[in-house]
Amino acid sequence: MALSYPTLPGDIDHLIADDHAVVERQFQHLEAGRGNRRVLVDQITTELSMHAFAEETVLYPIWKEIGMEEENHDATGEHQQIKDLLVTLGDTQPGEPAFEGALTELMAVVRHHVADEEGQELPEFRSKVGAERMASLGEDFLTAKRRGPTNPHPAAPNGGIKEKIAGALAAPVDLIRDRLSGADAEAATDASGLLNAEAQAIVDAHASLRPLPFETLTPKEARKQPGPDDAVKKVMADRGLEGPEPVGSVQDLSIPDGAGGTQTLRVYTPANPAVGRLPVIMWIHGGGWVLFDIDTYDASCRALSNKTGAIIVSPDYRRAPEAVFPASHDDVVTAWRWLVLNAAEMGGDPARMAIGGESVGGNMAAATSLQLAQADEPMPRAQVLVYPLTTGEQFGESMEDAADGRPLNRPLLSWMAMHAFMGKPDAATDPRIALLDWTAEQRAVMPPTLVITDERDVLRSQGQQFATDLEAAGVETTHRYFPGVMHEFFGASAVLAEAEQAQQDAAAHFRAAFDRPAAAAV
Repeated sequence: MALSYPTLPGDIDHLIADDHAVVERQFQHLEAGRGNRRVLVDQITTELSMHAFAEETVLYPIWKEIGMEEENHDATGEHQQIKDLLVTLGDTQPGEPAFEGALTELMAVVRHHVADEEGQELPEFRSKVGAERMASLGEDFLTAKRRGPTNPHPAAPNGGIKEKIAGALAAPVDLIRDRLSGADAEAATDASGLLNAEAQAIVDAHASLRPLPFETLTPKEARKQPGPDDAVKKVMADRGLEGPEPVGSVQDLSIPDGAGGTQTLRVYTPANPAVGRLPVIMWIHGGGWVLFDIDTYDASCRALSNKTGAIIVSPDYRRAPEAVFPASHDDVVTAWRWLVLNAAEMGGDPARMAIGGESVGGNMAAATSLQLAQADEPMPRAQVLVYPLTTGEQFGESMEDAADGRPLNRPLLSWMAMHAFMGKPDAATDPRIALLDWTAEQRAVMPPTLVITDERDVLRSQGQQFATDLEAAGVETTHRYFPGVMHEFFGASAVLAEAEQAQQDAAAHFRAAFDRPAAAAV
């Protein structure tokens, strides 16, 4: 079940519900008989162990302070029961009676625990503690998860300073145990069985690099972890494939940002450019406004430059939490306006310009188009939105059926929003974020749009809804859906057929717009 009241992404009850959604979806895979049964259970074990430790050291002590301990005594008892069952699952193998019996009981206990917690305990907790304290407790919750054990310890103290000490001692031991057993190399993969073989190889490669869970780290720590580009590079290396894809040239320029400083603009020219001025595409990278940079999305830009014959320009906008919303959006708009004035100097045609991006880059592409239309400025001839974020809300069925997806899961999405909107609780309702809240008139000014979505992606439903909304508003809209692949698949064309096809679709959309007479372009 879901929380019945509004929360902000960094609130402790919001974070708890995200964890619940991940485990519930993994239970569903197990019940459906799909995926890697051993890996799914190992992932559930890690998630529940860290989650239980964080609740017991952050949430439950406050329950005692506010008089909730006695009335919710069953919650702590269920945690103990869960830990005991996880030990049994760790000591047995799928198919063995003890394993299957413990798993069936674990599902029942966890689901009962979640129903009580989300339906009664968390609403009461918020009411008694106050909504304004939820965010600081959320930070404490993530810190506890980051420092907590990754395996169950039923004999450890339950709550208070003794459990914190026990957890601090157990955590490094668990990390060694996970490394020796290989569990840490499985933690970041997608064990659902819903990915095709090529996509599975990519997420497995990423997991083999042993990244820590982004959603429990600080932004600085998370940025040091291997990203989706590293996974693709590993698969390429394993297959003996050379890279990166050669282009005509790559150059970094320094241009103004939206705050009076500077930002880097990376400029790609195609390997075999046509004679004369080339069309220009501004391609905006993803990363939830917090992670990644223009290096991470280098492969997408190289591929699009060669496939479109256009100059690709990638802005290295400011990121949160150092620069929260709307800093990234301001930098992107500033970069577009600079390009309009300077495209000719770099060999581009200012009359043939387009825009696009991946994930939050797709969000900023559409938001930029709206801002330009409202300011009566030159518009992009076309836009391509690859698995775009179109609302700050947890929208649609993909928030449930892809809650456990990798590399983007529901907890990580909340973590990104928590940092991107820090100190600005109304940011998610701003038109630059809440694209699904646009009026028909706002939608109607969009240029011809291609929206690309994929199956194992929490953003799938909102991207598909935005495509539907644009089409209903009379915008020339194309939607391409790719089953069996995951968020961040677009740049993996060297090792993933669906990525190659998606890039071909994007290139065809751009080329068609560039070939139209200027008056008919928008």
